[in-house]
Amino acid sequence: MKIEGSGKHICIYVGEADNWRGQALYHAIVERARREGLAGATVSRGAVGFGANSRIHTTSILRLSEDLPIKIEIIDVAERVERFLPLLEEMVTEGLITVQDCEIVKYVHAPRAAEEG
Repeated sequence: MKIEGSGKHICIYVGEADNWRGQALYHAIVERARREGLAGATVSRGAVGFGANSRIHTTSILRLSEDLPIKIEIIDVAERVERFLPLLEEMVTEGLITVQDCEIVKYVHAPRAAEEG
């Protein structure tokens, strides 16, 4: 698969303790993005942050949080992102979803063994 040109960049901000149907929400989002054929997804755990409730979540030893901020990023062509957004809106009941236009300079991966032959 090769992608270049105009794309969309989704950022999803949730809490580490958020769940979707019995599993971590961030993990469920990544699995769903994979099933839907998106190019890829990356999850990052924040060291400190706060959201709509203004409660600070931190990795500080004195206040070790069990609900650290999580950011999931997905970049793909507009068509696949637009198809995925309604699924995200259903899954993210508390958090933030943003979408920005982006320019994909290069996205290339080698074919999997099953695709080669």
